[in-house]
Amino acid sequence: MITLKGEHIYLRALEPEDLEFIHTIENDESIWEISNTITPYSKFLIKQYIEHSHKDIFEVKQLRLVISNYNDAPLGMIDLFDFDFKNGRAGVGILVKESQDRQLGYGREALKLLIDYSFTHLALHQLYCNISEDNAASIKLFESQGFVKIGLKKDWNYIDGDFKNEYLYQLLNN
Repeated sequence: MITLKGEHIYLRALEPEDLEFIHTIENDESIWEISNTITPYSKFLIKQYIEHSHKDIFEVKQLRLVISNYNDAPLGMIDLFDFDFKNGRAGVGILVKESQDRQLGYGREALKLLIDYSFTHLALHQLYCNISEDNAASIKLFESQGFVKIGLKKDWNYIDGDFKNEYLYQLLNN
């Protein structure tokens, strides 16, 4: 699908070969804060998830894609979640795994591809994301693609013995 191909990266469906990559990401406690994860995932559960990932977004209300470079190395993942066809919206989450791959524009390119896909092929009216107020990199990324801060959720997430505020960002398809 040409929509999901960019200059440096492309977005692709999950493959059985992604089991180790996804298992590593889902069990990396250093990033549990951004995904609201509190327990590890087994390889068995991730394998089942991959096996069912072919299901339609209209059925499962989510879409997870792997961000890959053109050497087919997985760099991260980008998700649509809480897909709401009736109201024409979905949430967006993104993670570029390795720190050496960050700040190279892969996240920005992946987000742009997903926005274009969401508005063109899924006919969504809006996308939204939730970002911890201290996540400057994500704020910069989403604002660079036109997302606008529309709210603050006070004491929204309990992280390491403290409550943190979270911003709500939105992008309308005009």
